[in-house]
Amino acid sequence: MEGAMQKILIIEDEPNIRELVVYNLNQNGYQGMEAEDGLIGIAMVRSEHPDLILLDIMLPGKNGYDICKELRAEGLKTPIIMLTAKNEEIDKVLGLEFGADDYISKPFGIRELMARIKAVLRRYENNTEQEGTRIGDLVINTESHEVKLGGKTLELTLKEFDLLRVLAENRGRVMTRDQLLDKVWGFEYIGETRTVDVHVRYLRKKLGDEDNEGKYIQTIRGMGYKMP
Repeated sequence: MEGAMQKILIIEDEPNIRELVVYNLNQNGYQGMEAEDGLIGIAMVRSEHPDLILLDIMLPGKNGYDICKELRAEGLKTPIIMLTAKNEEIDKVLGLEFGADDYISKPFGIRELMARIKAVLRRYENNTEQEGTRIGDLVINTESHEVKLGGKTLELTLKEFDLLRVLAENRGRVMTRDQLLDKVWGFEYIGETRTVDVHVRYLRKKLGDEDNEGKYIQTIRGMGYKMP
C-alpha cells in the first residue's frame, strides 16, 4: 500500500545472517522482522502479515518446506523467497513446488538479495493489481465488490464493504468516526457516530477479529479507527 512501509520477515536460525539482513532491509526502506525458528516464524506470519517472507529451509521447530506448504494450504499468497545453503537442483525444485516464488543460495550478496526482493515484490504487485487491495491474507476487490480472507469469500453488506474499503485505502492513518460517516454514508447522512461503531463490530466478527482486536481494524481511543 502506498505510504505504508513494506514488512519483510526473515525466518533464519543463524543470528549473524538475520542481523545482517534485517539491518540492510531497514537501510533500504523496508521494515525488517526476524524469527529464529520455524514455529516462531509461522506464528509471526499469521500475526504480523508481512509483505514478503525470506524463508530458510533448514530450521529447528519446523523446516522451510513444511512452513511453505502449510501457509499455501491456508490460502496465503504472500511472496516467499527460500534461502538454502545447498546448491542442489532438487532443493530449488522442491521449494518452488511447495509454493515458493524464488530462491537464493547461501552465501549470498546483499545487493543480489535486495534485487531479488524488489523483483519478487514488483511481480507480486503486478499480479495482484487485478485482485484488488491486499493486506496480509485479506483481499479487497473494488471492481468485483468481493472480499476474500485466506482465499474464502466473505459475505459483506454494501456499507460493510465500503467501510472496509475506506479503511484499507487509508491504511496506517487514523480515520475519525465523522470522516468514516462522510466517506461511507455520505455528507447528507443524518445519523450518529455510533453507526460506525456498530458496523466495525460486525466487520470484526466476519473477519474473525473479535478475540484478536487490532489484527485488521484497530481502535484508537478517543479518535477513531485504522487499519495497521
